Amino acid sequence: MAAAAGAAITFVVGQQGRDPDRGSASPAAGSTPKVPGGPVVKRSLPGLAAPTGEPVLPSITAAHPAPGAVVVAEGPFDDRFTLTRLRLDRTRVTGVVTVTSDVSELLELQVLAGFYDRRGRLLGTNRYVRPGHAHHDGQAGAAPEVAPFSVAVPRGLRARVVSAAVGVPVLVNE
Repeated sequence: MAAAAGAAITFVVGQQGRDPDRGSASPAAGSTPKVPGGPVVKRSLPGLAAPTGEPVLPSITAAHPAPGAVVVAEGPFDDRFTLTRLRLDRTRVTGVVTVTSDVSELLELQVLAGFYDRRGRLLGTNRYVRPGHAHHDGQAGAAPEVAPFSVAVPRGLRARVVSAAVGVPVLVNE
């Protein structure tokens, strides 16, 4: 069995590494096979569906903040930023995202907010998408990237919203 597997590998490598000038079907011992056109890139992954819709945070659904509270919803980038100055009024939740890890130009940012009633039940969500990035001439790594945000409370929910949860489902920096 091992001999058969070795022969199959030699054949595959030999075919990819064929040297037209030498007419050999396999590379010389100790040499690296040549692959025409460079490395092979797999362009499809059977069974893997492309994502649809906007990114979500399951922690928004799981949160049940107390009345008057604005809590941080867990997300995939929590080790790369801090959320501060979180405030909620009848029309919006506001705050500041400060990127603390790779302190380079912020390219994309989304802040997702969940809005809750007095019992901590999720009423709805909305998001802030940072408009295009402004290039700064400062040296990368010189200071943390700071991005204030404001997420509107959907109009139909304003009379019932008493708390919020905020998280970051998208964070891309240079």
